[in-house]
Amino acid sequence: MKPWLTILFRADVVLRSLTVAVIVGTLLVLINYWDRLYPYSLDFNAWIKIALTYCVPYCVSSYASVSAIMEQSRK
Repeated sequence: MKPWLTILFRADVVLRSLTVAVIVGTLLVLINYWDRLYPYSLDFNAWIKIALTYCVPYCVSSYASVSAIMEQSRK
């Protein structure tokens, strides 16, 4: 578990995951909340969902990066 966490917090993995989260998360927010963003009628629950919309691509990208790095190091 320790090598996995060490790789997870590497600067290149974090930067890549943040980049993916910003791009994919923004696209998903625009697709899912466009009609509520323009008149700015978002409630607290919507803001929680928007935050989770950014968290999911970050987690997926982090997992994929760590898995790829660990697989490459085994070879």
